[in-house]
This record gives sequence, structure tokens and C-alpha cells, in this order.
Amino acid sequence: MNSITINNDKQSLNNVQVGENVKIFNFVNAYGCSIGDDSKVGAFVEIQKGSTIGKRCKISSHTFICEGVHIEDNVFVGHGVMFTNDLFPRATNPDGSLQTDADWKVIETYIKKGASIGSNATILCGITIGEGAMVGAGAVVTKDVPAGALVVGNPARILNK
Repeated sequence: MNSITINNDKQSLNNVQVGENVKIFNFVNAYGCSIGDDSKVGAFVEIQKGSTIGKRCKISSHTFICEGVHIEDNVFVGHGVMFTNDLFPRATNPDGSLQTDADWKVIETYIKKGASIGSNATILCGITIGEGAMVGAGAVVTKDVPAGALVVGNPARILNK
């Protein structure tokens, strides 16, 4: 039997696969995603459909995990981290009609086992953050981060490996 601790009744957990001993704090909006065993999700987090969070992850408050983001086991995501899934976002098509799901394609992002992402980092879509890598607070990650590397700045650059 899975156990989930929800610290507030104002949760939206629609079609979410939740592992054992998951803790989800106040005002989380999660739908169509999966969250692995022993993970913690802080307050005011959104986790969209088609995204995955592995085992023993910590997702800090005010983070946005959009469709197409795949987070492996033992990953730390700091406060206010923003992921994207579209390199050329538009509200409308050239003819002025509102875009729908059919008008764009999700570009997936992969965060490998044991990586850490500092608070207020922005992670552009289509990249991989390697195993054990660290993204400094406030970094804007625009390309792949090698395993074990530390990246900082805007755009993020390798500080050391």
C-alpha cells in the first residue's frame, strides 16, 4: 500500500502515479505525472502531465515542472526553478487563431541521477543535466551539462568538473 502525506486538502492530484512514502506539501498542482518513492514536493509546485520524478527527490517550493521534464532518482531541485518545453512559444498561429496542443511539439528535458539544481535556475528544454552535476542558483541552462560538472551564470558555463 502506498502512503502519501498531503499537508493540505487543497491539492490537485489528478491521474498522478505516486510511489511509497511520498510527501506533498500545500497547494501543489500535479496531474498526469509520476512521483517516485520517498520523494518530497514543496508548496506551490506545479507538475504537469507527462513529466516524471524519480525516487528520493526533493522538489522545493515554487518550482514549475512542465510536460516533458524527466527527473531521475536522488535529484535536488531548489526553490523557484523553472523548466521550459518549447523553444519558440507563441499564443497564436500566424492566422491569429489560438494555438492548441496540435500546433506545437513538446521538447523533452532530462535531469540525471543525483544532479542538483539551485534556486531560481531556468532550464531550457531539449537539454540533459548529467549525473551528479550541479547547477548554481540563478543559472540559465541553455545546453547540456556534463556529468559531475558545476555550471553557473547566464548563460550557464562550466566552472569545474
